[in-house]
Amino acid sequence: MRNLPRLLLWTDSPGPYIDAIAKAGLADRVTIDTLGRKDKPSDAQRLETHVLLAAGVPPGLLPTMPNLKWAQSLTAGVEGWLALPDLPPGLTLTCARGTHRESMPENILGALFHITKPYAAIVEDQKQSLWRHRVATPLNGKTLGILGLGAIGQEVARLATALGMRVIGTKRRPTPLPGLAEVLPPERTNEALAQSDFVLLLLPATPETDNFIDAERLAQMKPGAWLLNFGRGHLIKDDDLIAAVKARTITGAILDVFRQEPLPKEHKFWTSEGITVLPHIGGPHPQRDSIVARLFVENLGRFLEGQPMKEVVDRAAGY
Repeated sequence: MRNLPRLLLWTDSPGPYIDAIAKAGLADRVTIDTLGRKDKPSDAQRLETHVLLAAGVPPGLLPTMPNLKWAQSLTAGVEGWLALPDLPPGLTLTCARGTHRESMPENILGALFHITKPYAAIVEDQKQSLWRHRVATPLNGKTLGILGLGAIGQEVARLATALGMRVIGTKRRPTPLPGLAEVLPPERTNEALAQSDFVLLLLPATPETDNFIDAERLAQMKPGAWLLNFGRGHLIKDDDLIAAVKARTITGAILDVFRQEPLPKEHKFWTSEGITVLPHIGGPHPQRDSIVARLFVENLGRFLEGQPMKEVVDRAAGY
């Protein structure tokens, strides 16, 4: 019997991945092991695994897996992987970049509507049987600035343009994009901040983006602007944002990601007027594993055929 590449699906929901492998006709070309997230790989699994699917791994594990060739992260962000002191230099690491495209853009639009439409206030009025006339603010004609024009940012731009918004943004390699009025390099971020009524953060977590939004950059934003963070919690210097909202440097912020999650009860974000705390709802999807499984199976086919894989992590860039 020929030796088949051995997969370790280190997840509490292996079903969608097993089903996708079978549907793609790859089941007879691999051997599949499954492992719950709270369990530890056995000696045999560490020795024999060639392909690993996991949200992350603890330090000390990967050097004990001598046959591991490829690791697929279940998440788009890979800062946890890249922070490992013993991440093998020859290991191919791929991420789940782009798999939030079916959920996050809608949730970002929901945040924009929450800011500009008075439905939440009307619900509170109804509790008092109170008929109070309120006027919604149009998004049409407003400028949305997207810092981080990856797959999610470009889809948000497409939807926002359809609403009549003017969309600008920043990209590490700026090139013209459909629906974007202007694409700027990161060093011109302040120009995007100064023009935008809404600033959307979709940047990855890297040393260069830690505390990216601080007092100086908040001061560059329009006085009536809003900040939306659906990227990473480390992008914002928390105390500077609280001070800026309190001083009305900007009007407010909607935050979906934080440095520590769940957000500690004592954190000032909870009680800062003008700041809305979301419990990281941006990316989750009812069929999240099935969506990631499509990417994983495509990459598995490429792996088996010796072809270049999709969404390979650029370790130097940090994503």
